[in-house]
Amino acid sequence: MAILINNEQARRIFLERQQLCAPPGRALAKADLLQLIDDLGFVQVDSIATVERAHHMILFSRNQTYRREHLTALLEKDGELFEHWTHDASIIPARLFRYWKHRFRRREPILAERWRKWHGEGFDSAFDDTFRHIAENGAIMSRDMKMEDHKSGGWWNWHPNKTALEYYWHTGKLAIAGRVNFQKVYDLTERVIATHHHEPEVDHQEFVDWACRSAMKKLGFATSGELAAFWDIVTPEEAKAWVASHRDELTEVVIEAADGSRPRASFALLGFPDHLGDIPDPPARIRVLSPFDPLLRNRDRAERLFNFVYRIEVFVPEPKRQYGYYVFPLLEGDRMIGRIDMKADRKAGVLDVKRLWLEKGVRASAGRLEKLDAELQRVGRFAGVEKVFYQPGWRG
Repeated sequence: MAILINNEQARRIFLERQQLCAPPGRALAKADLLQLIDDLGFVQVDSIATVERAHHMILFSRNQTYRREHLTALLEKDGELFEHWTHDASIIPARLFRYWKHRFRRREPILAERWRKWHGEGFDSAFDDTFRHIAENGAIMSRDMKMEDHKSGGWWNWHPNKTALEYYWHTGKLAIAGRVNFQKVYDLTERVIATHHHEPEVDHQEFVDWACRSAMKKLGFATSGELAAFWDIVTPEEAKAWVASHRDELTEVVIEAADGSRPRASFALLGFPDHLGDIPDPPARIRVLSPFDPLLRNRDRAERLFNFVYRIEVFVPEPKRQYGYYVFPLLEGDRMIGRIDMKADRKAGVLDVKRLWLEKGVRASAGRLEKLDAELQRVGRFAGVEKVFYQPGWRG
């Protein structure tokens, strides 16, 4: 018989698995940061820095003693993290690299066909020369090999060397050795990721088992579709087959939705309900989340658990935006309470707060606004500005 998990329990379980129940002010050493990323599974990378880049915001929202230089060292010096693809570009523990070999093998023929359509026949004309240049001369950035007579456009008009660099990165022959002004530095994978992270080899069955089992642990409970979507490294069919073949290790659970709609049938690992009472209360403070925060990455799951509808409107034409270009979700305790439009104006030295939208039923009480201001002061310091500036009418 399926176990019913009420909505409050479900939210707290997911928050705890997403590392949002621990005290955000606890000391975070470099080794602790590596463990945090390992616990999350990965941290998405994004170039937009309206306040701070997504990966920094994701980590800061969980621990506000987080130091950027520790992340850089783990990525570029210690080799304990690597940058590659889940559902999007992400920072991933290097100990998982051996599993990514399966992704590389799967993606290579798919990418070859897709990029042939994007760039035309001959898209691989510079592949051999580009790889040979790196092997003989060391790490490079795309701009180091850019053809002078090629008119650059977007991703659809990469010069041949850029196409080679990205193709070899996506298929595992090259790795990201670092970034300069957020531009990727490419090098041979064996010179970036230590040999012991390549081994031992895992067969296909072990690969699928790891992907589904680890996703279940990091989600707490999930459907087979949610398992497949977590790493975006196995197919929905493989995840469904894994659930079917491991029913003796799984518990059927029913998750109550925040809006009272039909509960969702899911699965969890055996022993799942035994430790619900051990989950700590999430901090009562308000926290600003990145638009790319893993808590909200699966928008449908977030809507079911938190009754919070969130979409990034970066690519929505301005007249059609409901909120704004890059609006930050707000978490208070175990509830999503609203969103805020703001920008770090480093020239003026201010965190420029343009507009606040609170969810239906959430009051703009004096205590809540004080908590919000305290968080914005923390975010401002993290972003390197001196004070928070509230524009007239910011509360709507």
